Amino acid sequence: MSSRSKKRAYVETYGCQMNISDGELMEGILEGRGYRIVDAPEDADVVLVNTCAIRDHAEKRVLGRVAQLNGLRRERPGMVLGVTGCMAQRMGEALLEQAPYVDLVMGPDGYRGLPEALARLDADVPIVERPRGKKRGPQLAVLQLDMDENYQGLEQRRTEGPTAWVPIQRGCDHRCTYCIVPYVRGGEKNRSAVEILDEVRALAEGGVSEVTLLGQTVNSYVWEAVSFPQLLRRVAQVDGIRRVRYTSPHPNDVTPELVAVMAEEPAVCEHLHLPAQAGNDRTLKRMLRRYTVESLLQKIDMVRAAMPDIALSTDIIVAFPGETDEEFRDTLDLMRGVRFDDAFTYKYSPRDGTPATRLPEGDFIDPDVAQTRLEELINVSRAIQAEINESEVGRVEEVLIEGAGRDEGQVRGRTGRNKVVVFDGSAERIGEYTEVVLERTTGATFSGAEVDAKVAVSM
Repeated sequence: MSSRSKKRAYVETYGCQMNISDGELMEGILEGRGYRIVDAPEDADVVLVNTCAIRDHAEKRVLGRVAQLNGLRRERPGMVLGVTGCMAQRMGEALLEQAPYVDLVMGPDGYRGLPEALARLDADVPIVERPRGKKRGPQLAVLQLDMDENYQGLEQRRTEGPTAWVPIQRGCDHRCTYCIVPYVRGGEKNRSAVEILDEVRALAEGGVSEVTLLGQTVNSYVWEAVSFPQLLRRVAQVDGIRRVRYTSPHPNDVTPELVAVMAEEPAVCEHLHLPAQAGNDRTLKRMLRRYTVESLLQKIDMVRAAMPDIALSTDIIVAFPGETDEEFRDTLDLMRGVRFDDAFTYKYSPRDGTPATRLPEGDFIDPDVAQTRLEELINVSRAIQAEINESEVGRVEEVLIEGAGRDEGQVRGRTGRNKVVVFDGSAERIGEYTEVVLERTTGATFSGAEVDAKVAVSM
């Protein structure tokens, strides 16, 4: 098939790192079946919106975007418009009714059959009729969850650069009462350690020097006799891999064995994202997080004892149903006590089908109170982050140059401790490692100068 005759596909992704990885997976599947991947929906015959279902705001944003893309497809009648991912799985065929201009709804376990699904639509085979006479053509909903689908044997289409996401696990066996993930991605499914290591070696041979291992509760990974700490050590020892990160772990699976690997392997970054979610035992129990504040703090103490310089980040949810003001204050106390380097903060967002939505109506927090709590949490978190980063001004850190900076003549990179640094340099150097003095901070990011550049100026 010539490049001129190839069908063109565009994938637009919203949400977490796993969604980004899934977008690359869909692109790889389509490219492997003769599609040409393009950079804009205006140039595509197939437009797929890859979605997140974690929060209501994210879904509303996607619905608005899909309606916008429908304007484009009216100008191009042959264009196929699909919605994939977690939101597609959660809403299912109801999405076809709410947005009757959508041709394809596909959940995360359907990607292997994406080319066949598009072929069925091409053949004008009606699968799901549009309600109330709105049928414009065939529609297809692919929503089966498959406990055997872990995407082994499928190749992602990766963007160029020195870093790469490597999914090692799909789905989740935890049932946190606020979380939709187990219902849209199914139970935990782990990839073969052999295939993961082969993929990492291939990435290293292709010039990637930093990999991030991905999983919903990534450190619960086990495949045959290979535990997550064992896998992490093997990945860290692959020739050409200079940095290894992983996300997102569950506190219960932060074990002495895992901490030992992090401390002993130079390639494993000194950064741990540890989602606390709340700082009160009653709230954690209602969330079904399966740990207490005390046990969480014990894990943090264990990590810091082995790696005193480690940077910690976290996720926090405020206004979970039933949370009292005193319990919210406990979460603020946790933030002040632990002093996380960074925090991703959210208001509780009800997700249909999750156990938390069935809590007594009187437990749900007034939206204005929830917003006030979120703003207070953000202020506390940012103040702590600014204090920590201000104390680090003057440090010399190794930085991997990941991309161009916002201003011309600057580049942007990250330290092993996951701190973002901007400094003078050429974008032609993306992928290089260099020593940088942290000179200033805006609270969240740093401005710096290369050590060699400062030496050259002083001479």
